[in-house]
Order: sequence, then C-alpha cells, then structure tokens
Amino acid sequence: MIGRLNHVAIVVPDLKAAAAIYRDTLGARVSAPMDLPDHGVTTVFVELPNTKIELLCPLGANSPIAKFLQANPSGGMHHVCYEVADLSAARDRLVRAGARVLGDGEPRTGAHGKPVLFLHPKDFCGTLVELEQV
Repeated sequence: MIGRLNHVAIVVPDLKAAAAIYRDTLGARVSAPMDLPDHGVTTVFVELPNTKIELLCPLGANSPIAKFLQANPSGGMHHVCYEVADLSAARDRLVRAGARVLGDGEPRTGAHGKPVLFLHPKDFCGTLVELEQV
C-alpha cells in the first residue's frame, strides 16, 4: 500500500538558521520558506537525491507543533511521510485495520499541493505518519 518515502519532517526553533545549516554546512539545495496557515506551520524542503527533509517551525500561537517545540526546545524529528496512490482507499483500509486517522479523517491539502492525512503515532511504533497521494 505505501510507496516511496516522500520526506522526513523535523521541527526546528529557527527555520532560517536550520535552512542555513542544511544549505551552507551540508551543501544541500533548500527551497524558499512557505507558510501553510491551514497547518499552522512554515516549512522549507531540503532536496536530497532520494527523498526530502522538511524543516518546520510554528506559524502563529495556535500552531499544532508549538507544544512539540515546548517539549523539545532544540527541535527534533516530527513525522515521516509515505506516498500512496489512492489516499481515500488507503485511509479506508487503515481504518478497517484499526488505525486512527487524526482530525476529521478527510484529506487536507499538504505542502506539495496534494491531499494528505496523518495517522496516530500510537498506532505506528510511536511515529506520526503522514500519507500523501501522488
């Protein structure tokens, strides 16, 4: 059901500084920052030959990652994103198997302009999982 690893997301306290580390220290190509008000984050993508790293920082006081950053002031790994061909079919299969979809269970538009869903970390070895339709 799952396809390629699309990205690994890392929450950071300072997006500009984190992007500079990846760009200037590691020599990676880093996208321009993008505000995602529906998700409460600002994000950049670090382009790698085989996948991407998403750097996230809170956008606004009600950001869902603000609590994560309070608990982890230096930041840390937040989620992994896997590609799926049919997000609705994947969701339905996972729900039948007992997995919990976060939010209202309906896909939202993600950072790549494609439908995404998040799955409860307690159902996936303590890891928040994002599914993105490709």
